[in-house]
Amino acid sequence: MRAASRATADQERGADHPGPVVRPQPQDLAKEQGVSLAVVREALVRVVGEGLADRLPNRGFAVPAFSDRRWQEIAEARRTIEPVVLRMSIERGDVDWEARVRAAHHRLARTPPYLPEEGEYYSDAWSEAHRSFHRTLLEGCGNPVLLETFDRMWTASELARRWSAHRNPDRDGIEEHRRLEEAALARDADTAAGALAQHLTRTAAALTGSAPDEPAREG
Repeated sequence: MRAASRATADQERGADHPGPVVRPQPQDLAKEQGVSLAVVREALVRVVGEGLADRLPNRGFAVPAFSDRRWQEIAEARRTIEPVVLRMSIERGDVDWEARVRAAHHRLARTPPYLPEEGEYYSDAWSEAHRSFHRTLLEGCGNPVLLETFDRMWTASELARRWSAHRNPDRDGIEEHRRLEEAALARDADTAAGALAQHLTRTAAALTGSAPDEPAREG
């Protein structure tokens, strides 16, 4: 659905600030997309279901605030689940998986994170390369249910991650991703799982002001 895709893209891109209402307004989005207001409202309900907006009684839709407890819950879920799935991926992944991990990391490393025409937030191309790298790391597990769980958590956390990037531009994500790739391809499950947990912890810490280097749980 185009309306849902537009609303989701705006939220994930960080175009809408946390606050009282989502931009564009439903009636504006309906006019722009050439669809009914009912279709737009249905699309926004889907965006709410993906964790990219809140529905406020009698006020419309809002971008979740930085301090929303949901971001910490999502971060905890990811720190609990993803390192475990990464261990499975390292144990089960074959040579083709290794090649995909290397290719996904190469694409991520060579994609500019910022583009002048896309403003001060991570670019769409980099964000997709980032998602692909993290998912590829886990694909060696061979379990589609676990990968579907990753997809849902990623979508729910994408807005928080982009806001984190905006607020913490000095974070060395390149080095964090390099460590993840090297540990995974070296079949060093302990190092890889620890690096991933710390990587996820830093994103959550940027939103809450907590210490990013405090121990992260792996579940």
